[in-house]
Amino acid sequence: MYSKKHNRLLLGCGIAVCLLIGVTSLCLGNVHFTPAELISLFRGQGDKVSRSILLYARLPRTLASLAAGAGLAVSGAVLQNVLANRLASPGIIGVNAGAGLGVTLCCAMGTLSGLAVSCAAFGGSLLTVLLIFLFSHRTGVSKTTVILGGVALNSILNAVCESVTVLDTDVAMLSIDFRVGGFSAVSYMRLLPAAGLIALALTVLFTLCNELDVVTLGDETAQGVGLQVGRYRMLFLVLAALLAGAAVSFAGLLGFVGLIVPHFVRRFTGNESGRLLPMCAVAGAGFVALCDMAARLLFAPYELPVGILMSVVGGPVFLYMLIRHKGGHAG
Repeated sequence: MYSKKHNRLLLGCGIAVCLLIGVTSLCLGNVHFTPAELISLFRGQGDKVSRSILLYARLPRTLASLAAGAGLAVSGAVLQNVLANRLASPGIIGVNAGAGLGVTLCCAMGTLSGLAVSCAAFGGSLLTVLLIFLFSHRTGVSKTTVILGGVALNSILNAVCESVTVLDTDVAMLSIDFRVGGFSAVSYMRLLPAAGLIALALTVLFTLCNELDVVTLGDETAQGVGLQVGRYRMLFLVLAALLAGAAVSFAGLLGFVGLIVPHFVRRFTGNESGRLLPMCAVAGAGFVALCDMAARLLFAPYELPVGILMSVVGGPVFLYMLIRHKGGHAG
C-alpha cells in the first residue's frame, strides 16, 4: 500500500521537523538565543550565565521531552498491537500509574539515584501491564471491558500513590511535579540512565517488527508460521513497559501520548510495524517537545506544566476515538 520511497520520505520529513522543534526549543525561553549564539555557546564561547542556562536547563529539558515522547508513543503502539485494542495506551490502562507508584515507593525509601528510579518505574509498569494482559487473556472479556479494567486499575494505583504522599510529606514535596508531568526539574542524573533504557528498548523493537506483525495477526496464524507466540508476546509487553517506565521516571505522569500519536501516525504509515514504530518514535518526540515548548511560552513568564496541556489536548481526542471505535471494538 505504501512504497519504500514514500516511507523514507515521510520518515525523513518527520526527523527534519523533529530536529527543527528541538533547535527551536533550545532557542526560545525567558532568555532567547539565536542559532548562531547556540553554536557559539556549544563551542564554549559567550558568557557563563548563558552557557549554564543552555547546558544545564534547556538542553536536558529538550532531550528529555524528545526521549519521553519517543518512548511513550512507541510503547502505546506496541500495547495496541499486542492487546489488539486501538484504545490501549500507557496512560489509560494504568501502565504510567504503575510506574508512578514504583517511583513514589522508591522516593519513600530514600533512593533517588537515576538508575534506581528508572528500575523502580520499570518494575511498576511491568507489573501493571502483566496484570492487564492476564485480565484480558484469562477472562476473555471484550476490548471495552479491558480498557475499563485498566482505568479502574489506574485509579487504584493513583490512590495508593496519594496515600504514600499523604503519609510521607517529604515524598509529597518530591512528587508534586511528578504527578502533574513535566520537564522543568529534569537533570542529567535522572535523564541519562532512563534515556539509555529507552534507546535499548527501541533498538530491540525495531529489529523485531516482523515478529510483532505476526503476533498481531492472532495466535492461530502466528503458531501456523512457527512463531512462539507466548514468548514473543511477553517480550513485547516487557519492552513496552520498559519504554513507559523509563519515560515516566523523569517526565512524570504524562497522559495520552501513547494514544494520540499512534492513532495519527497510522493514517500515513498503515499498520505494518516496520513503518509504524520508527515514525511513532519521531512523531512522539516532536509532539511532546512541541507541547513542552508551548507550555513554557504561552503564559510567559509563568510556566504551565506540560502534563496539564497534554491532558487538555488528549481528553477530547480520547472521547472522539471512543465514539469512533464504538468502545474499542473496531480494529
